[in-house]
Amino acid sequence: MTFDSSPIAAIATAPGRGGIGVVRVSGKNLSSVMTAVCGADKGSSLQARHATYLDFLNTDGSVIDQGLAIYFKAPHSYTGEDVLELQGHGGPVVLQMLLTRCLEAGADIGLRMAEPGEFTHRAFLNDKLDLAQAEGVIDLIEASTEAAAKSASQSLSGAFSKTIQDLVDKITNLRMLVEATLDFPEEEIDFLEKSDARGQLNGIREALQTVFSQASQGALLRDGLNIVLAGQPNVGKSSLLNALAGSDIAIVTPIAGTTRDKVIETIQIEGIPVNVIDTAGIRDAADAGDEVERIGIERTWAAVQTADVIVHMLDASRGPTRDDEEIAARFPVNVPVMRIWNKIDLSGHRPAIDRMPDATHIYLSATDLLGMDLLRGELLHLVGWQQTGESLYMARERHLIALKSAHDHLEMAAQHAAHDSEATDPALDLFAEELRLAQDRLSSITGEFTSDDLLGVIFSRFCIGK
Repeated sequence: MTFDSSPIAAIATAPGRGGIGVVRVSGKNLSSVMTAVCGADKGSSLQARHATYLDFLNTDGSVIDQGLAIYFKAPHSYTGEDVLELQGHGGPVVLQMLLTRCLEAGADIGLRMAEPGEFTHRAFLNDKLDLAQAEGVIDLIEASTEAAAKSASQSLSGAFSKTIQDLVDKITNLRMLVEATLDFPEEEIDFLEKSDARGQLNGIREALQTVFSQASQGALLRDGLNIVLAGQPNVGKSSLLNALAGSDIAIVTPIAGTTRDKVIETIQIEGIPVNVIDTAGIRDAADAGDEVERIGIERTWAAVQTADVIVHMLDASRGPTRDDEEIAARFPVNVPVMRIWNKIDLSGHRPAIDRMPDATHIYLSATDLLGMDLLRGELLHLVGWQQTGESLYMARERHLIALKSAHDHLEMAAQHAAHDSEATDPALDLFAEELRLAQDRLSSITGEFTSDDLLGVIFSRFCIGK
């Protein structure tokens, strides 16, 4: 993303109709816009961070709308620049008229439409937010559960960034000791022993592992789980979807091949968003009723390849069949599989869970809602979710990659530190280099060391006006 410092404007509220809509302008020297849109008298006398009720004026002096104008003087604004917010009625036509008027009034100062995420990008560049906080903004907007919103708020408040910075500070202090030892080898100080470098490093590694665990949990809140229900026709996949959703989402009949395409329903399990994907029953192509069902079976296998968890449905009233075994043999080896023995109301089994070497087996009845709590708990267990009282951070894939990379470099540093050698030994140079690399990986999370290309990708995912 190439940075253009021209003043920018955009509608800051979501598309559609609402009681209130906001047009936001950010940049330097916005006085011409304020006087043109708000009137010469009121526009020139707007007090910083005070709401003023007034008319929003068109070029000919006619009234576009009435509402509140709020002026935020730099650096005390969201972007760190001068910001004007015009809060009027939330109709799309009137907001577009107001935005057009602002762009016309600001033509002499180069006012232009904002790009997606550009307001938050400017907040980052002006040190109002670090990169992890900026990502917390969009995560809070997009949060689909209460737990996800709380986790995103943690990141936005700077809690995640502070935790990362604390780790960086500890690594920096350790690096200072190493560099000092390398710079003054004639002192013949036993660095590793007298500075307790190994103890400090172990403390950093343990703290990093805790952060990684919290971030991994937060990633589940953000991304949710894709759970694919797969199995032969009429084993109860659609019934299970309805039981999990608590409503009749999918059609359930005794006719084989009722489900012809994917049916997706998003539910919550302990605050985790879960996308439950019901699929067409798998059977031999020769037995499929028609071309539509054959296409549905192909889409079933495509969904299985992208699943976070595969729920293999089986009929407990008839036991395992050769077709069940052939289906299981085609599942990806790197995806957790749970085998659900449905229809225990017909087989006489009791609700139970059995963790076997090949997979976790759960006995339940989707129609009678027996054993459903066992299923919900085991789904979260399979993906590593642990209900704790600790704060979770709304982490993204790049955060987890950076944390994992930092962990690997600290592991290498520990191996170099394990050598009982003099300070002048080359292992100490390697120890220092691994610490530096670990520090760089952690700093990339908050944006201290981040490429422009990555910034472009991150902020382009924001909506216009944010």
